[in-house]
Amino acid sequence: MNKLIFRKLSIDILKFFLFASFCVTFIVWIIQAVNLLDLVSEDGHSLKVYSYYMSLSLPKIFSRTIIFVFFISIFYIIAKYKNSNELIVFWTNGIKKIHFINFIFKFSITFLLLQLILNLFIVPNAQNLGRIYIKNSNIDFLPKLISEKKFINVAKNLTIFAEEYKKDGLIEKIYIKEKIDNNKSKIIVAANGRIIKKKNNYIVRLYNGSITNIEKNKSYKIKFSETDYDFSKFSTKTVTHQKVQEIDSFILFNCIKNYYIEKKFKNIICGNREPKSLTDEMYKRLIVPFYTMIISLIAASLIIEPKSHNFIRFHNLNIFFMGVIIITLSQISLRFIDASNSLANTIIFLPIVLVLIYYLFLILKTKFKLSLL
Repeated sequence: MNKLIFRKLSIDILKFFLFASFCVTFIVWIIQAVNLLDLVSEDGHSLKVYSYYMSLSLPKIFSRTIIFVFFISIFYIIAKYKNSNELIVFWTNGIKKIHFINFIFKFSITFLLLQLILNLFIVPNAQNLGRIYIKNSNIDFLPKLISEKKFINVAKNLTIFAEEYKKDGLIEKIYIKEKIDNNKSKIIVAANGRIIKKKNNYIVRLYNGSITNIEKNKSYKIKFSETDYDFSKFSTKTVTHQKVQEIDSFILFNCIKNYYIEKKFKNIICGNREPKSLTDEMYKRLIVPFYTMIISLIAASLIIEPKSHNFIRFHNLNIFFMGVIIITLSQISLRFIDASNSLANTIIFLPIVLVLIYYLFLILKTKFKLSLL
């Protein structure tokens, strides 16, 4: 009977968690998608590239919100059970409060493992895959980027100006400036031209113009009656270098080990990065998920009513704010990781210490004997 009761509790929590996770993740994803619309409007990528890139951000959004949604799920279901007097079913079947808390705590370990898998493996790979996809994609939205009488930076080191631009791709009085390197540049001026799609890449066929090559203090001009200007050689303006959050967890761990233990950097990927950025990222991936255990205990403590009538009215609110404070602590504690070795060690083991202290507090509050655990 007890197994059936706990099964119903876990299913109720899981159902609410899935629903809340979907809502929160979807809302955050929509906001992020709107903020990244410049991938299309400014960087020249197609809606297909944009949609695929945004879909790869879903694991990251879910992993960042899971700890808060998990706390809300436990808090909401237990509060619902209290209001509908469903908790009486547990006590009348001989289930002690500490056993109820133990079940919630064990249940949280499943979500801890889920977070670790997401943070250490799925999220970095998804982020890196998105970066590679953007880097390898061409400027396939070029016709929509060009505007009349405006200087448009359609790609890195490339500027285009068009006096008149028609819907059929015909351009009148076109100016193109290409920066080759710090000392070299090229300026192309043409009376007219036309945008043509050729083998999934865009080119501009230019007519009646000239090409001016500039190198330091020298320049020379070449006239032409017709020439093709290929855009496939240009990279997107989107940041394409690998960020810390996109580095594989094993590589990230080796970078940290090389710096803090071996006092050297051998890995090319991490050699030019700040050590604190590496430790902060590893902390977010490996340590923050362990706060799931302490927030599960805090949410489960809703079943313990305070003796004072003055505190009963604010009991749920106090528990909620305590959970929010712990979640906030999990996010801001990484700032102190590099302050000193002793403080860093304290911060790393803080979630485990909090679990032990709060669990002992719950045992004392429930007046449960340790020998019966």
